Amino acid sequence: MAEPSKAVLITGCSSGIGRATARRLLDSGWTVYATARKPEALGELAAAGARTLALDVTDEDSMRAAVERVERDEGAVGVLINNAGYSQSGAIESVPMDAVRRQFETNVFGPVRLIQLVLPGMRAQRYGKIVNVGSMGGRVTFPGGGFYHATKHSLEAISDALRFEVRGFGIDVILLEPGLIVTEFGEAAGASLAEVGTVGADGDPYANFNAVVGAVTKGAYEGPMRALGGGPGRVAAVIERSLRRRRPPTRVAITPSAKLTIGMRRLLPDRVWDAAMRQQFPQPR
Repeated sequence: MAEPSKAVLITGCSSGIGRATARRLLDSGWTVYATARKPEALGELAAAGARTLALDVTDEDSMRAAVERVERDEGAVGVLINNAGYSQSGAIESVPMDAVRRQFETNVFGPVRLIQLVLPGMRAQRYGKIVNVGSMGGRVTFPGGGFYHATKHSLEAISDALRFEVRGFGIDVILLEPGLIVTEFGEAAGASLAEVGTVGADGDPYANFNAVVGAVTKGAYEGPMRALGGGPGRVAAVIERSLRRRRPPTRVAITPSAKLTIGMRRLLPDRVWDAAMRQQFPQPR
């Protein structure tokens, strides 16, 4: 049987984790297809040897075209790294449904569709690795981040089911659970509050709450909590090590902030967790 393709397709490579992962895998000798909605943002990776493609995870034609290009060049996508994503912040009642749908299209439906598109080629060659970049937010939930957390909880369930379904075809599924990663992600999360509207004719009962959510998010990325986080290179290193292992890990919590927060949430009853959250966020009333 011919040597299987190990070509890597990565989404969301214009910055942060995607860019760092593409660069690290290139430096280690992998064939990398780096993608972004705007491929002109990938010039640095192209100069380093990456094949660059346009890929919008909310557009079916774009996803099909990217996968077909890799299959035409390499025979199959050997490794899919579902990295593209963002955080929509805001109280549940105040986030418009268009913004909710866009959050799920980007963070859940896009990755699922890409998995569906690459699996036939992986199954045919009896080799493949699917890396889903989740979050510690798939194991814990902070006020003001309900929709983002819902998408990451979804990736947890999808990864667990998929791992069982495809293992017999020689395909591994790896779920990453990064904690605080210092990238443009925090800025984007704060900016997403611009999507949030006012509620009711008598003013917005969530105005102060949403403002604090934005401030806390900004503070986590710029304040002392940074010491418990890490840069995107830390995630890239975990991905590279996982891809090289004969039996890769099924899920990996990355950074001290993820390990501490997931552990604490596991131990605390709901009411105690809620009381801890009231120390950080004003309860709307």
